[in-house]
Amino acid sequence: MRRVLIALMLCCIASLAQAQSQSFSSLEERMTAKDFREAGLDKLSDAELAALNAWIERNVRLADPAVAAAVASGQLPAAGSAAPAAAQDRVGFENERREEFTSSIAGTFKGWFGKTVFELENGQVWQQVEDDRYPMTVENPSVRITPGAFGSWRLKVEGINRTTLIKRIR
Repeated sequence: MRRVLIALMLCCIASLAQAQSQSFSSLEERMTAKDFREAGLDKLSDAELAALNAWIERNVRLADPAVAAAVASGQLPAAGSAAPAAAQDRVGFENERREEFTSSIAGTFKGWFGKTVFELENGQVWQQVEDDRYPMTVENPSVRITPGAFGSWRLKVEGINRTTLIKRIR
């Protein structure tokens, strides 16, 4: 299985190196669902998949000497740096940029209870997709929104070791 995964990563790196260096498509965006499952990537946690995508992006971007020079001179942002505000406003909507970010929820947050709506300080509004429940009481919590497999998104409250599946509604 490791050989298949390594071969897959090398193929992705080679094909991504030929693609536009400034834009990066994750493995789940580039592969069919069947190929994704057959490669065993569906068994990775969201964090493991994000780490693999970040590693591929870093190596693809820096494999191109022109991109590496532009990053070193500050003309291009390094992989994983913050997106411009306009791009950040579109994160979470279908066919838009998929990147992890943090924000916070103002006031007292009581947790999620199935279909909970999360209004973030950055103006984005997300809604819980799952029916799971996790009560908590925290003040002005910092939250991390991370892309998951197959176009999904997850919300994690800082200091709480649980996530819930969400979708952006505004």
